[in-house]
Amino acid sequence: MQSNVTDQKCPSCRAPLKYSPKSKGWDCEYCHTHFTLEDLKKVQKKKEKKQNKTFKSEGYTCKNCGASILVSENTTATTCVYCRSTAIIDERLENELTPNSIIPFKKTKEEAMEAFLKMGIRKWFVPKEFTKKKNIREIQGIYIPFWLFDFCLEAHIAGKGIRLSTWISSNYQYTKRDTYHFERDGDFPFFDIPVDGSKHFDDALMNSIEPFNYQDLEDFNGAYLSGFLAEKYDQTKEEVQSVAIQRATETAKEQLEKSLHYHSHTIENKNVNPINLSGEYVLLPVWLLNIKYKDKIYPFAMNGQTGKMIGDIPVQKSKVFFCFFSLGVLISVLIILIFLMIGGYVL
Repeated sequence: MQSNVTDQKCPSCRAPLKYSPKSKGWDCEYCHTHFTLEDLKKVQKKKEKKQNKTFKSEGYTCKNCGASILVSENTTATTCVYCRSTAIIDERLENELTPNSIIPFKKTKEEAMEAFLKMGIRKWFVPKEFTKKKNIREIQGIYIPFWLFDFCLEAHIAGKGIRLSTWISSNYQYTKRDTYHFERDGDFPFFDIPVDGSKHFDDALMNSIEPFNYQDLEDFNGAYLSGFLAEKYDQTKEEVQSVAIQRATETAKEQLEKSLHYHSHTIENKNVNPINLSGEYVLLPVWLLNIKYKDKIYPFAMNGQTGKMIGDIPVQKSKVFFCFFSLGVLISVLIILIFLMIGGYVL
């Protein structure tokens, strides 16, 4: 089967062209020409009329240097390791695999590296692996596939509530316990509930870098992928919609419980019914970094739009031991000096 691969090159000098979050366009590092999305669309239309794009069954071929580009089955955009040209695999972005929208990167690689470096510097006893610029430079910008769900949730809860009343009579304190049956109903509209559409990325990590500002969503265009990696979804809308419904259910339950005015309560029955459910396939920008320390991988993620960074940096025990050992020696020396000074005054 023939597949299409598009490499994004500068229309002026044919150098590799990358999307710039800073200028919100495409800046050539060689001839310093700036291009807008409309500029690239015009160039692409002319290009499609002149040539056919090819695919080799043994791998994707870089059109710039001819090297074979090896990618996973879900990769939609990658970078040639030899000439650094971007390859966008059009076949994996066609029909139902075409994202509806995309939020372009707003945070640059330099900003992501600086944020991670500050994250390590702020913590004591950080292993050197987490402050080496060589390791931090491995951070990668990846467009992660997400599903955004809209629906209205009809929610119902029922249970028992307890009210306590206390009074004092004849030097005795009395407490009355009343039990009530309650029911609450509500309709809750939800918009843009995100669910990670890839099995390769940790859901907890992806959830932690939320929220995204969905007002920045743009109509999808493959040109935004230049200079970044990208994945296509491997979990369908139907497979992950239960996650969105569960998240909405917890929110609706909390809102209904706020209307209860009891000292304590127990929910005995809970029903939800999502109506008018729809899902939109989008790509969201994430900076990812994995650092290996003592045979364990520590993942870090940064929201490529807002700059929110998540990840845990371990403590290097040898540094902790050295610090406390040095502190102990210092305290011992100070005590000895104090005793010598006191002894000198006595003499």
